[in-house]
Amino acid sequence: MSTNRIIKRVAVLGSGIMGSRIACHFANIGMEVLLLDISPKELTDEEKQKGFTLELPLVRNRIVNDALQNTLKASPSPLYKKSFVSRIRTGNFTDNMKDIASCDWILEAVIENIDIKKSVFAEVEKYRKPGTIISSNTSGIPIHLMSEGRSEDFKKHFCGTHFFNPPRYLRLLEIIPGPATDKNVLDFLAHYRDVYLGKTTVLCKDTPAFIANRIGVFSIMSLFHLVEKMGLSVDEVDKLTGPVLGRPKSATFRTCDVVGIDTLVKVANDVYDRCPNDESKNSFKLPGYIKKIVDNKWFGDKSKQGFYKKVKSESGKSEILSLDLTSMEYGPKTKSKFATLDLTKSIENVKDRLKILLSGTDKAGEFYRESFSSLFQYVSNRIPEIAENPLQIDEAVSAGFGWETGPFETWDILGVENAIAIMKSLGYTPAKWVEEMLKKGNKNFFVIKEGIRHFYNPQTGLYEKTLAAGSVLFLDNLREKTIWKNAGGSLIDLGDGVLNLEFHTKMNTIGGEIIQGVNKAIEIAEKDFKGLVIANEGQNFSAGANLAMIFMFATEQEFDEIDMAVRAFQNMNMRVRYSSVPVVVSPHALSLGGGCEMTLHADKVVASAETYIGLVEFGVGLIPGGGGSKEMTLRACDAFRDGNLDEQTLKEYYLNIAMAKVSTSGHEAYDLRILLEGRDEIVVNPNRVITEAKRAVLELAHDGYTMPTHRKDIKVLGRNALGMFFAGANAMVSGHFISPHDQLISQKLAYVMCGGDLSANTLVSEQYLLDLEREAFLSLCGERKTLERIQSILISGKPLRN
Repeated sequence: MSTNRIIKRVAVLGSGIMGSRIACHFANIGMEVLLLDISPKELTDEEKQKGFTLELPLVRNRIVNDALQNTLKASPSPLYKKSFVSRIRTGNFTDNMKDIASCDWILEAVIENIDIKKSVFAEVEKYRKPGTIISSNTSGIPIHLMSEGRSEDFKKHFCGTHFFNPPRYLRLLEIIPGPATDKNVLDFLAHYRDVYLGKTTVLCKDTPAFIANRIGVFSIMSLFHLVEKMGLSVDEVDKLTGPVLGRPKSATFRTCDVVGIDTLVKVANDVYDRCPNDESKNSFKLPGYIKKIVDNKWFGDKSKQGFYKKVKSESGKSEILSLDLTSMEYGPKTKSKFATLDLTKSIENVKDRLKILLSGTDKAGEFYRESFSSLFQYVSNRIPEIAENPLQIDEAVSAGFGWETGPFETWDILGVENAIAIMKSLGYTPAKWVEEMLKKGNKNFFVIKEGIRHFYNPQTGLYEKTLAAGSVLFLDNLREKTIWKNAGGSLIDLGDGVLNLEFHTKMNTIGGEIIQGVNKAIEIAEKDFKGLVIANEGQNFSAGANLAMIFMFATEQEFDEIDMAVRAFQNMNMRVRYSSVPVVVSPHALSLGGGCEMTLHADKVVASAETYIGLVEFGVGLIPGGGGSKEMTLRACDAFRDGNLDEQTLKEYYLNIAMAKVSTSGHEAYDLRILLEGRDEIVVNPNRVITEAKRAVLELAHDGYTMPTHRKDIKVLGRNALGMFFAGANAMVSGHFISPHDQLISQKLAYVMCGGDLSANTLVSEQYLLDLEREAFLSLCGERKTLERIQSILISGKPLRN
């Protein structure tokens, strides 16, 4: 594999929704980006009033600048940090196309019109330096047609690079080679997308809609027909096809509204027209109710209504209405209830839920059997038409549409033979190669051999290693190397003397089992290993401490039990900080409350770029009690190691807790002082976080890691700063900005971070602050308002966020 190219500067041609967001994601990873678009042909009324001319640079770059600014307003943000936009330079095709000569990769993202794209490429060829990679972000235009008439060098370095929207969050990148694309270019792009852009890359054939959209749109279109057949409602379908299946909350119809129903229909029509031999092409025909929606121009969010519509009620509150597919009128959303779904409520792992869903005896079970059967038939028949093997299809669909398990992995989970029996009973049949696989005694599409995932290749009839085999660690592939486990965690040998502690409680909340697990993991690591990683592959690193346990003890006035639990949690985190081997913590996604406190005590943090981390205890009427309050006080002190800690600096750290701030990315966690510059690392590809964390442990061990000494030099400001915080809280209450209960919490936190009611600045120990922290936490557990807040969070079933 040739990976010796260096990408320093990227040009993105076209600043629409995709172009601007792709530019932002390149800026996220530190690239210099040149973003270009057309210059306007006429002035706006506002520009005329100001006396501007079409020659003014401000006017000539208006289209690209407006597009970028609109993108920056998007929520969630396309950037890891707002300041990263400074890495993007804007311009226009007429004045700045010459500047692409200094770029190492030119990515075209103009409108989906082949004539326009070809005219852009003609201009690119005038200025592009030979050897520069050139690619198109097309979602379906044949790659071979776009490069017609271009030079040999252009064709050699040209391919399709199909990002999914939004590029920061959807991890799929489809690479589609042209007839003359150099293999070294494809190898480099696959490597670069994986390591630097954090993408799952799938090599696609130049077929209509490529892989992900071909399968994903089929799944949606066949479901449209099934809904009509079974008489299901919009609300029922989105209940059946969302998180319960391991798919996004937007499920089916809400996803269509977000993507744009017109966009979906365009892809469906294109597949129908260009795939005459597709055995399921009639599934791409539009049902009657979809035709009516298109005729009405109800395209979803872009037209303010689609399958859902947001309105204002008589009271002025926003309300979401759903479309009745029979009457074509909007009405209040209804709660859907199915007995089969009720059976899965207590099952956290989606793989364990799938079998129950398939075997349901109600309408939900019928729906799942029909939809799975049609999907399995379709994906098996697409090999080798659009993909060479099941792995390519699964990776494309999972990364492109956010499915936890791809179609073939789902088939494996349900049992290949069992699913085929159901398929045949409903009139569906798998492709011949699946039957041949079974005849050879191969019962699954994927198997784990010696800790490495293999996939069945129908072209060879053999199991083959995945491309990442050996270079990337996946805990699911290492189950046989588990050396200890309890109800809340598993300790897995990653090899080379490094252990990994994985959580598997509900939402990875931290309770007695995980505390036991951390202590046991460090004990074993100190005896026989070089170090420890604390990481997992769940949807979230940890939603925080076990609030249900705290609520139970508090309502029963069992404060001794709470005291013991908080001491155990504090001691566990101090054990993370003070062990004789390095401990690296790797948070990802939600890493809140107790999960954040554990992270704060690591020797080093290797975080996913998509880490949303913070001390959020204030939201339930508490303060961080597992060492978080202590740690923020310590870090405020360390910000001024010369001893000149002032009240303003302490206030900044205090507000991180008092405002329950949560980072919107790993990079923002540096601003919150949760991650430390120069020590901690951020990894863009979430699949590589554990691999990089293991490397970090080995580096620390190799460099002669020594257990740090307990801190007794933490400067606190006592009553001088305490007065400032109390006065501020009083003013906030007087202005009706916070409640009296919030005032109490803020005063308790201030008391801890100021070191108590000391008469002068004093140096104190970590244990001194931990004792103050625990005392304040316990006192707040006895407050009625705190219990009410905790109860509300428990009832909602949602993690606490700011």
